[in-house]
Amino acid sequence: MTTHEHTHPLRGVMIFARDPETSCRWYAERVLRVESTAVQVDSGFWFVEVDGAEIGFHPADVERNPFGTSVVAYFATDGVSTHREALLDAGAEHHRGPLTIGGGRSICQLVDPFGGVFGLDGPP
Repeated sequence: MTTHEHTHPLRGVMIFARDPETSCRWYAERVLRVESTAVQVDSGFWFVEVDGAEIGFHPADVERNPFGTSVVAYFATDGVSTHREALLDAGAEHHRGPLTIGGGRSICQLVDPFGGVFGLDGPP
């Protein structure tokens, strides 16, 4: 995963898939219309970066993120821990993480007060 300077509010979208590699290659070629050489992999996580946003494909998790039921948008933040705590105080609930993913980045997932899952991405 890259450490591009990111200025957009949406950092990435994660799609939980039965076969992350096949899904990623299909989206890259057919949906995003980028060369298959743009496909990258990091520890079983397949992704394509387009204009600073990652479209990622992660193995489905039967308990938390089953196949076909969730696409998680990750919003850029300047501090995952601080922002996460503020959101928990504002009614969000813990879902996954935080995880350090390298390149000075950390991610987490929260459930908003309305039941939707979303993520934060930025420095720990």
